[in-house]
Amino acid sequence: MSIKKRKMEHIEVTLYGDVDGITSTLMSDVDLVHQAIPGFSIEEINIGTKFLKKEISAPFMITGMTGGSEELMLINSTIAEVAENIGIPMGVGSQRIAIENSEAEESFRIARKKAPSIPLIANIGYPQLANYTVKEIDKLINLIEADALAVHLNVAQEVFQPEGETNYYFEYLEKLVDLSRSLDIPLIVKETGCGISMETANLLEKHGISYVDISGAGGTSWIGVEMIRGQRRNNPKSKSAKLFANWGIPTAASIIETRYVMNNAFIIGSGGIRNGLDVAKAIALGSNISGFALPALGEVIRGKASLTEFLQSVIFELKVGMLLTGSKDVKQLHKVPLVISSKLLNWIQARGIEVLKYEEIRKHIDGKLY
Repeated sequence: MSIKKRKMEHIEVTLYGDVDGITSTLMSDVDLVHQAIPGFSIEEINIGTKFLKKEISAPFMITGMTGGSEELMLINSTIAEVAENIGIPMGVGSQRIAIENSEAEESFRIARKKAPSIPLIANIGYPQLANYTVKEIDKLINLIEADALAVHLNVAQEVFQPEGETNYYFEYLEKLVDLSRSLDIPLIVKETGCGISMETANLLEKHGISYVDISGAGGTSWIGVEMIRGQRRNNPKSKSAKLFANWGIPTAASIIETRYVMNNAFIIGSGGIRNGLDVAKAIALGSNISGFALPALGEVIRGKASLTEFLQSVIFELKVGMLLTGSKDVKQLHKVPLVISSKLLNWIQARGIEVLKYEEIRKHIDGKLY
């Protein structure tokens, strides 16, 4: 199957297949402590922050999803226009197709045309580091005048994908380092729904990576997506995919694990983020900003007004969460008291995370990478 057709099918399955929330983000095991007298009004709350040296109006982004055809260009166009109007960052989907087919370029280029000022993030897969030159990858960056390049990790998806590439050698990390040194923009390592562990975070930090999108489990299951695709083609892998459909590190746990190891990194907390309270919890747990894709995609299908209304709801819900925790700005949200219980608490204990040390780390997040 061509990359173009595969991308179209991915969008269709994520929208209409039962692949969302197969497992829990464990955000429900996080309680932000209520403050009955916050000391200010909701109108005084400032949710603006910085990302990739640009001011953004809210601490969340629409993470990379798609591109590669005229139909998918419309999705990127709508997201970009609304994101520009709201003032939040946006990522595009894997741009590999734009290297192999010049006709796909406009489906990505449209993002910068519609969004001239917000941070935009280019996208390429980890296995492709072995296949493409720095010049070719630089072309993808220039295509959207990107402010950063995301290198996505999706080995759990690839292993069940008929067309999948499972070349995830440690040696490619050196290529990652070389690429990072050759670029004029930051490099973001991004998971795709299975989360970043302490071990992986340690590996990334040792190789000089400072920006991470943890994309934990609890949102779209890409294993689930490939399971459905496999079932349509009687692929024997689809039976095994069902066994692993809920695989991954829950988003809340992954934020904690990554922050525990990468004290000074810029962390994007994504994976099953569905509302403003989720955003507040992700930031309180240790993310610098949060991110989501599927909720935005669902609204895009209904049009610009629907996506705008959704994002405004997220902003309102985030502000309510901040008001009720006494957080007048994003930096104060890092420091709010929280209670961790049930499975998430068990996870932290089983992984040897010292709670007091973690509390100290999250309350002193370094803003130098903003």
